Amino acid sequence: MPPVVPPFLVGLVAASLAKRLFKPLMRGVVKTSVGIALEVKKATHEAGENIHDLAAEVAAEMVAAQVAASDAQGTAVSRGPGGEKGETAARPEGEARTPKIRANAGVGKTS
Repeated sequence: MPPVVPPFLVGLVAASLAKRLFKPLMRGVVKTSVGIALEVKKATHEAGENIHDLAAEVAAEMVAAQVAASDAQGTAVSRGPGGEKGETAARPEGEARTPKIRANAGVGKTS
């Protein structure tokens, strides 16, 4: 009759082998996961900066276009009878003024 090995001894041997095999495996999985998470965080941060830069460029172009449009009108502002600046007749009385866009709106803000 073969010797009987108690099941708890098999469990002890198997547990120590599993610990030696699975600990490096789990360490590698966790290390890889953390590395991927940091890369994703870095990529999203760079994408946010690129979007912010693009928005600043568009705002600057719009301001430049407004300045060019007001210069093209030439006589956008004229002197009134008393020498003070006033609206010209180039703009009809009922026409509303266009709002001015600030080039530095939102520039330099960090989260």
